[in-house]
Amino acid sequence: MLDINNIRTGYGAINVLWDVSISARAGQLTTIIGPNGAGKTTLLRAIMGLLPLSQGEIVYEKKVIDGTATWNMADLGVVMIPEGRMIFRDMTIEENLMMGAFPKQHRAHAQRNCERAYAMFPALHKRRHLLAGTLSGGEGQMLAMARGLMSDPRLLIIDEPSLGLAPVVVNELFETLKQLKAEGRSIILVEQNTQMALALADQVYLMQSGKVVFSKPAGEVSLSQLQDLYFGR
Repeated sequence: MLDINNIRTGYGAINVLWDVSISARAGQLTTIIGPNGAGKTTLLRAIMGLLPLSQGEIVYEKKVIDGTATWNMADLGVVMIPEGRMIFRDMTIEENLMMGAFPKQHRAHAQRNCERAYAMFPALHKRRHLLAGTLSGGEGQMLAMARGLMSDPRLLIIDEPSLGLAPVVVNELFETLKQLKAEGRSIILVEQNTQMALALADQVYLMQSGKVVFSKPAGEVSLSQLQDLYFGR
């Protein structure tokens, strides 16, 4: 579904990713783990067209998409839920959801997708007319995920969804990810909770210093093996 081939990119004169290659198959959850500064978020930004490539290519559904404007990615069926949620705090919950269906081709199904979002996240339905700024961190993450689903994406890219959340909320979040995977969603997940990410993943990549240093099907990976690589033991 998505093939990232030997890419390099960064910020201005500073290169961050070095010859990175990753594949994500349709209907699977691909997780990317690694320490802070490994280049995980930079990789997601490159996929979404937020950073230009200096080398390599990104192929989605057999078409080269690097260079595609970020605002056109939803039309291709690709949506990113960014780290830090980035909800519109001064808009209501329902207005935030409708922003997820803003591209013209998705507006016709906005109400249907909104009801599906409320069914998945009942807490949002109860508070749908309140400002998003009144939500807790966990509820804000639910809203960010629900907003991402409003355009019914074929590929969902999620960056550090559990960051800063209480353990009970993290468990609820991963149950939602499990449900999305069961629906056949294709997901790329960047996550520092290695144990929970590994339990849900089909394919695992470990990044360090802007490079992929490990890649295996999740069923062939042990947590202790990943921890040894993660901490350089």
